[in-house]
Amino acid sequence: MFTEVTSNELILFFILYGITGTVSAIAAIYLLLRRGNAFAPEVTPPVRLRRWAATFFAVSALAHVWWYLFYVYSCDINSVAYVTVVVLDCATQLVTIAGMLLAMLQDRRRPVWPAFAAMIPLVVLGVLQALYPKGPFENIAGIYILSFYLLFSIYMVFAVRQYGRWLNDNYADLEHKKVWLTQMVSLGCLLLFILYSLSDINNILIYVLHFVELVLFILLLWRVETLPQLETILVEKENSPPTSEKSSEPDADKTDVGNFLNINLVQIEEMLSKNCVDTQLYLQHDLTLQQLAHSIGTNRSYLSHYFARQGITYNIYINNLRINHFISRYQEAASTGQAFTVQQLASESGYHSYSTFSLAFKQRFGQNVTEWMRDAGDKQ
Repeated sequence: MFTEVTSNELILFFILYGITGTVSAIAAIYLLLRRGNAFAPEVTPPVRLRRWAATFFAVSALAHVWWYLFYVYSCDINSVAYVTVVVLDCATQLVTIAGMLLAMLQDRRRPVWPAFAAMIPLVVLGVLQALYPKGPFENIAGIYILSFYLLFSIYMVFAVRQYGRWLNDNYADLEHKKVWLTQMVSLGCLLLFILYSLSDINNILIYVLHFVELVLFILLLWRVETLPQLETILVEKENSPPTSEKSSEPDADKTDVGNFLNINLVQIEEMLSKNCVDTQLYLQHDLTLQQLAHSIGTNRSYLSHYFARQGITYNIYINNLRINHFISRYQEAASTGQAFTVQQLASESGYHSYSTFSLAFKQRFGQNVTEWMRDAGDKQ
């Protein structure tokens, strides 16, 4: 194969090939050995995610090595060596990408063993292809890999949606916590992997793929290090209702959640008003459902059921309080002629990120904050 390309093309290919392999190796060593976070020092990423990402980058680096050795010493696509590196490449890359993607979803610990089990038929097809080179096993293996890629992609769509609902139910600030963009980037790696296996060294596509691969590696490393470790929300075992003066009533001692909600919805609302609204606890950055429940004297399960009965999520509840605070501060500043910026008022209202405030504001009013202020000014 190398004899069919010019020496300059060959040199360019190996430079790009070496760079992508080196970057992945450095990323693996960094994630395994460095305890601190060089990308976002204030963020502590999940240990499980870091380990899976390090494994993925290590496998990618090794793949560059064994493919290089194959092309240098064999370069025979009909040999057992070729079948071996293809199966090894597919199995290790697919499993580690799956493990990394699943580790990004912190609502629960999703098992990776199905991905390992799914590689067994691929190994069997590889053995059959090595034993019977003229058989249809190579085409069957290609179809199998594409099917795995498609099914896993569909699963991730539903898993990410479930993860997003969990975030909305438990977290007030979602900056850098959502992973849908990372999912697209990671699945893009899978697609590149498939396209790479179908391309040839004398095809311009191989150079484009290696460049895109390099960019995706950097984006993945950044995403791993900026995704914060979220608190593990365990199923609470407390069966007692919130403590208050009304807790002495006979019905308040029932452990059945349905009976509790029918009686104590007003009680929780009063507790929220007293311990969250009046104290402006909602202005605290990264306030979680668990923390709010503890602050008002109840547990997460009861508070979560309360929001569900109101037809809202915890995230919506906190955002409404913060936006109301923003409106109050805006009206106060506008009426007194006080100088202000929207970013300043958003920060005072509990938003760590202005983009998060802007999105929440538009979702509530159907227009951005600049349009709203213009309309509010016209009405005065």
